[in-house]
Amino acid sequence: MNTILVIAQNTFRESVRDKVLYNLLFFAVLLVASSLIIGELSLNQEKLIIPRMGLSVMLFFGGLIAIFIGTGLVYKEIDKRTIYAMLAKPIGRGEFILGKFFGLGLTLLVNCLVMLSGILLSYAILSYNTDGSVAIAWALIPAGYLIFLQLLLIVAIGLLFSSFSSPALSITLSIIIYIIGSLSKDLPVFAQTIPFIITKYLALFLYYILPNFSNFNYITYVAQGNMIPLNDILTVTLYAVIYTTLLLVATIAIFQKRNFK
Repeated sequence: MNTILVIAQNTFRESVRDKVLYNLLFFAVLLVASSLIIGELSLNQEKLIIPRMGLSVMLFFGGLIAIFIGTGLVYKEIDKRTIYAMLAKPIGRGEFILGKFFGLGLTLLVNCLVMLSGILLSYAILSYNTDGSVAIAWALIPAGYLIFLQLLLIVAIGLLFSSFSSPALSITLSIIIYIIGSLSKDLPVFAQTIPFIITKYLALFLYYILPNFSNFNYITYVAQGNMIPLNDILTVTLYAVIYTTLLLVATIAIFQKRNFK
């Protein structure tokens, strides 16, 4: 366990120093700030625009960080040949993968907290300017939590592909899986309308095997002032934990068999 924590700490430090992370975070903060300006220009729509735009920016840029940094975690160690020195020590390959996962997960947690704080602050400022009272959009907090769970799932997908392929292919496959997973709720409808048997069963196969990212998306729901039901939060959390665990187990199994000689 101590080994996993050490690797996680080192991964967190490396991720924080990554220029890609700073660029993405800069644009994310810039877009969240712009939502405040857009909200002020909108007539009676500010309380809808800020949560929707802010959470969407949080998900989009968090997804970019998860994919572009996550897919390079393993390859970077192999490319720099530091993997040989690490595995020569009493460090298991499973500990290496878990350490990388938790390290980037911590990075994403910090980024999500920063962006969520910015959204809440923008909402409070605009509420004060509009109504003369400070309003806290508490419904955004569980929505941000579900976005964080979604990002952890994306990291696990990126790690899985990076355990056996190049960063370019890992990024491509991760993006494809995310796009299909975001549209997976429409796959059963598509399967019912398509006349080709093979395509029909392929759509159903993708629906059941790929992660359903629409389960995590409550952006529009909370932007309308609704609070996510506790039962939904617990169900999605369990879904994320089970799916992420299965992906990590598969990643470790593949990485165990990889030959670095």
